[in-house]
Amino acid sequence: MKEPHTCIHDSETLKRLQALPLTHKVFETRQRIAEWVEYYGEDKVYVAFSGGKDSTVLLDLVRRDYPNVPAVFVNTGLEFPEIVKFVRSIDNVTWIKPKMKFDEVIKHYGYPVISKEQSQFINEARNTKSDKLRDIRINGNKYGRGKVSKKWKFLLDAPFEVSHKCCDVMKKTPSKSYEKQTGRKPILGTMAAESQLRRQKYIKEGCNAFEGNRPTSTPIAFWTDKDIWAYIKLRSVQYSEIYDMGEERTGCTFCMFGCHHDSPNRFQKMARTHPKLHKHCMNKLGLKEVLEYCDIPTGCEIEKPKEAAGRMTQAEFDF
Repeated sequence: MKEPHTCIHDSETLKRLQALPLTHKVFETRQRIAEWVEYYGEDKVYVAFSGGKDSTVLLDLVRRDYPNVPAVFVNTGLEFPEIVKFVRSIDNVTWIKPKMKFDEVIKHYGYPVISKEQSQFINEARNTKSDKLRDIRINGNKYGRGKVSKKWKFLLDAPFEVSHKCCDVMKKTPSKSYEKQTGRKPILGTMAAESQLRRQKYIKEGCNAFEGNRPTSTPIAFWTDKDIWAYIKLRSVQYSEIYDMGEERTGCTFCMFGCHHDSPNRFQKMARTHPKLHKHCMNKLGLKEVLEYCDIPTGCEIEKPKEAAGRMTQAEFDF
């Protein structure tokens, strides 16, 4: 192994990188990918591939220089059928599965709502045996942080469990098992602009986190959605048709993280594009009760899916 190159990764560096033109970002990203691959070896890395646009661009970037690096897709059973179809069209993809299904996860742990951070705080406030941690989660630490937001404190009394563990069980655990079996280190398509947690992670670790129990590379961490679409256009990269049906985010179809910010949200869109899937998650999995309790539109007000010959655009979802 070569000694890893040390990069500055503070907030000012992140801002500088995010402001670069796309051509410069591509160069910087390929440098970070090369760093990662040369450190571990091409036979000891992989691309975490979800079938979404970000990981699709990442896979293209990696395989421009290292065409034999495999992609790994975690088949959670929660993906849109269009995502699954697209993943099947990509060469050299290994499919892995979680040990638990989504209905088992929500029964055992609770529902993923609002955000991963808030779900964790709510879950710990309700279930911890530590009086100190419970007090922090309700009232905050000495800096007033680490607590359930005032807006969501009513969820402390919700008639259902809330949890942040779904992603860990459904995605991270099978990925870590794959890494343990193969010795490969992951290259992830996450971006700092997506959330405060990811921004903080970048500032702490940078793009290539060689240290720690689970070394990870996030070479497009300083990219934005605009960069992703510009790269797709520039390189004529094929992507899943789900985006041409009005979806801006793919991921797990039943995940409720962040859907309170969107209008229409993913479930309102799903009611039109995938009515059977929508009915299943609302009625069989209990998401209707959870969303209504949080005062988030469920999409159940759409009695009949809109008929369309072909793909649906974002404009067709304006209610």
